[in-house]
Amino acid sequence: MSCENAVRRLSEYRRILCKLKALGFTKVFSDHLAGAIDVSPALVRKDFADFGLTGNRKSGYSVGELIDKLNRILLKEHTEEVIMVGCGGIGRALMNYNGFAGEGIRITAGFDSNPDLQNCDAAIPVLDISRLEVYINSHRIRTAIMTVPETYAGTMADRLAAAGIRAILNFSPITLKNLPGCFIRNVNFLYELENVIYFSAQDTPE
Repeated sequence: MSCENAVRRLSEYRRILCKLKALGFTKVFSDHLAGAIDVSPALVRKDFADFGLTGNRKSGYSVGELIDKLNRILLKEHTEEVIMVGCGGIGRALMNYNGFAGEGIRITAGFDSNPDLQNCDAAIPVLDISRLEVYINSHRIRTAIMTVPETYAGTMADRLAAAGIRAILNFSPITLKNLPGCFIRNVNFLYELENVIYFSAQDTPE
């Protein structure tokens, strides 16, 4: 879990660094990055040291060099091809999201068992779920986004892992555990909304 959290922080550092570079900054200090994501400067330095990112505590870190190194660590140097499994409302919304391209991510195909949602000629083709394994193998896909109903989520995750998928972003309303050789990140909209509603009712939300 600590490694998972560290990687999430690296993504946050990279996002901030890209904004600083766009503003003309060439140097940055751990204090600046720490304040931007509400962690301690010591944790920023530890994250950098753990991933081999070096700098001078007095003169700071080179913004450009940090971005280049983070791009390599986070596999941003090449476009990562991803598939969508489940092309209902959430799946379609994610497939139509334009922000992925700027981050080196491309959804190459969707898969669904509903013939009404299938369209081989779309900009991002939606294929029958029976073609899943062949597509993963022929395109060497490592990452999948899953938005299938709860009752199918576990079985589909097993199927994806068996086909060679190494990581799954799971939007299905059920928490799944990591599988052998396959990391799973669970995103539960209802859980997140419940948290937001709770804090909206507090007099002094933190």
